[in-house]
Amino acid sequence: MKKNNKQELSYFRLKLRSYMSEHHPERLHDTEFITARADMALTAYCDAVAQGFTHLEAESIASEVLYQGLHFSKYDTLVSVLENEFERELPAPLPERLAPILLSNKAIQATFDKFGLTDTFAVSGQYDHLYTELIGTIVLLTKSNNLPTVRQTEEASPKAL
Repeated sequence: MKKNNKQELSYFRLKLRSYMSEHHPERLHDTEFITARADMALTAYCDAVAQGFTHLEAESIASEVLYQGLHFSKYDTLVSVLENEFERELPAPLPERLAPILLSNKAIQATFDKFGLTDTFAVSGQYDHLYTELIGTIVLLTKSNNLPTVRQTEEASPKAL
């Protein structure tokens, strides 16, 4: 029997994968989660239509299910910290490339773990505290691991007269 490895085309799965590739790239390979969440969104959509909601209203209801728990993004937060606080040392596109690497770092993970991250965390008073702690953690990681930055590289290169 021939095994079918093609992924089923699903509007909600594609929509979720697209969102996650932009905001949660570290979870993009969690196909079990993506499939389950897309199925839940499809069920919510079908139920809403069956209850008499318009297709736009049903789409909105399904989107709530699809993105539940995904509104706050560790990746986006790290990119923001790197772009805003380390702009000289890490010019674009380095923040987007470095953020996934940092997300797998134990010190960065421990910093995020100190906070109860929810969909509304970015608008809470604790967000600024997390932001500040991430800055300190990144500085410590850079110094303790002797990681080169653009500024260090510029300072080490001979100046043209």
